[in-house]
Parts: sequence; structure tokens; C-alpha cells
Amino acid sequence: MARNVGTISRGIRCPIIKQGDNLRKIVVDSVLTASKTDHFKLKDKDVIAVTESVVARAQGNYASIDDIATDIKKKFGGKTLGVIFPIYSRNRFSVLLKGIAKGSKKIILMLSYPSDEVGNSLLTYDELDKKKVNPYSDVLTLKEYRKLFGYKKHQFTGVDYIAFYADLIKSMGADVEIIFANQARAILKYTKKVLTCDIHTRVRTKRLLKEAGAQIVLGLDDIMTAPIHGSGFNKTYGLLGSNKATEDKVKLFPRDANNLVKNIQEDIYNKTKKHVEVMVYGDGAFKDPQGKIWELADPVVSPFYTSGLVGTPNELKLKYLADNDFKNLKGEALKKAISNSIKHKAKNLKGSMATQGTTPRQITDLLGSLCDLTSGSGDKGTPIILVQGYFDNYTND
Repeated sequence: MARNVGTISRGIRCPIIKQGDNLRKIVVDSVLTASKTDHFKLKDKDVIAVTESVVARAQGNYASIDDIATDIKKKFGGKTLGVIFPIYSRNRFSVLLKGIAKGSKKIILMLSYPSDEVGNSLLTYDELDKKKVNPYSDVLTLKEYRKLFGYKKHQFTGVDYIAFYADLIKSMGADVEIIFANQARAILKYTKKVLTCDIHTRVRTKRLLKEAGAQIVLGLDDIMTAPIHGSGFNKTYGLLGSNKATEDKVKLFPRDANNLVKNIQEDIYNKTKKHVEVMVYGDGAFKDPQGKIWELADPVVSPFYTSGLVGTPNELKLKYLADNDFKNLKGEALKKAISNSIKHKAKNLKGSMATQGTTPRQITDLLGSLCDLTSGSGDKGTPIILVQGYFDNYTND
């Protein structure tokens, strides 16, 4: 009997995970229990994905405001610090900013405009055009900005992030001066010690600042790379990928989970004789068309995954074949011709006309986006995702 369903993405419910829990066992048991209660069977090449949040929580990978302040003071000296290109997010940056400010006497906060790196907007380009402001070259003081654009709140959160961040800094006992610029070197007029908070452009930003004569340049990925008084840490990403846990503590991006994904894979095989792939995923890499927000505040989509998830898809574009190679065929003849092309496709289709329009992204990025959308970010209660049929094609029964 022909199969009529392709890829299936299932959210798997599990217990609320806390620090110290045996996540390996919870994941395996939850997937196997779901397969029984919902009457489906695991297959080879299924993908089990676990959200980074529960991995870090089970690890107890947390850092407090005081931990962050200690590291900031140690690395920058505790006086005036330039903090540039933060994203506009209470969840992602507010607690970090408290710790940064607590470890400094004065913060020069340089905000990008009209939006941050991931698309959270302070303004629109139309508003800039109306006021004849060039965001690629113009540096604005807070007074100039307010005179031109006034006080605006974010369309979704209702927060004036300029005032919000200023108040956070002052609440930690530090002075604050705010400027607006998109050229990293603009900060050097105010201070030679800089913490750059951008995510995906951080390597270039650091290089530009160093070449321009900055005295100390570090990124969020350089803060909390080692434990402070027994705290959590991430030696690779530091504070990048962290999320607010409480008003004075953040959950860091997970670390050392290579064994976790391999062990889950091994346990599933031992219990079912099926070879699944396993990954840890964070933000998916997609852009919201309404809010213009690019949903990738984590440094990578998937920090840990088994070897079968390495690479990019090697797929033919069915509509290309139907409209070009087999444009004179219909019905069963068309199905057979396309199926034959798929069965005999080259192992590397890069550059082939028949691949145009397929998605040239890493498999982990594609799967991570699917899993992130499936699990959501609220109260669905499904931090484990099972994806079936992802590696199948039109010819698989």
C-alpha cells in the first residue's frame, strides 16, 4: 500500500525538568511512552530533538548578576565601559545588562538603529528618511534622538527599550550615557574599553575595534567562560544564548552535551533496534514577516547533534522536473519518470539546474527551525520533538 504522509513533527510531552534531573532517561522514556499511547512506531533516521533550555536547566548552568559583575570588573577594570549593539529584549539582555552595569561605574550604551541585529525595531526606515537621518553614518546623542523621534514603544512588547535599559543601568548604581550609531568605531570617542554584544557579527566588530585602537575589546562570548564562585559557564559561547531565569539570574546556553545526544541515540537503539539521530536545538533560523524579527538570538541553532545530521540536503526540485524534463508527461508516466530521477540522482547535486529553489541550508538549521516552531516558546509543554520521515523522499513507501 502506498504511503500518503511525508514528514511528521511531533511535540513530545514530558515531566517538568529541573536541575539535576536525569535528562537522558527522561527523553528516552518520554519518546517511548508517546509511541505507545499515540500508536506510532520509531523508524531508522527518525530525529529526536531536545530544546537547549531543558538541557541547560538539567545541567544547572546558571549565572547570577553578581557572577556577571565579578567577571566584567575583572576583565574591564570596573570603570567606564562601552556596551555596544545589544539586542532589544527583556528576556535576552535585561539581566545581562544589570550584571554588566553592576561591574562598572559608568556605561556608554551605544544602540543600533532603526533596529537591532535580529530585527527588533526602535524606528522604521521611513521615519529616518522623513527626518533625513543616515543610519550608516550619523551618530546621535540621546537628546538629539528624542528631539527627532520622541518616545516610542515596541509594537509587540509595549516597552521603550531606550528608557528601560537606562533605568536598569541606573538601578545598579552606574551612570549611563546613551548614543545611537551603527559603526562600531563610534564608541571609541567615548571609551577605549568595549563590550560588543552583537551575536552573528561579533567577530568583525571585534576586529574593527581592535584595528581602530581600542584598549580592551571583548564580546558576550568572552564573559562567563569559566565558573565564578561555582556558577555555571560556557567556555565556547559565554553569555551568548542565555535567557532570563529570574530577575537576578540567567540560564546559560548548554555545554558538554555531546555525550547526551550519543547516549540517547544508543539507548533508543538498545530498546527498539532503530538508529535515530539526536540533536539539541535552540532558536530556529527564520524571520517573522510582520514584526521583521529574525528569530536567531542564539549563537547557533544546534550546538550538539549526532553525526547523521551533518551536511545539507541533496534534493531535486519536483516542480522543476515536472515543468521541464518531463513537461509532456502526466499521471502514472510522470510519477514513474520523477521517481526514477530521484532513485538515480547523483550523490552531490550542487550546481545542478534541477536543485534550484531547494533550501541550501545545514540540515541542523532546517530541523532546528521545524522543531522550534513545533515546540513553541510558551506553555505547550513539549521540549522534546520527534521528527519522522524527514530524510524520506517521493519514492519511499
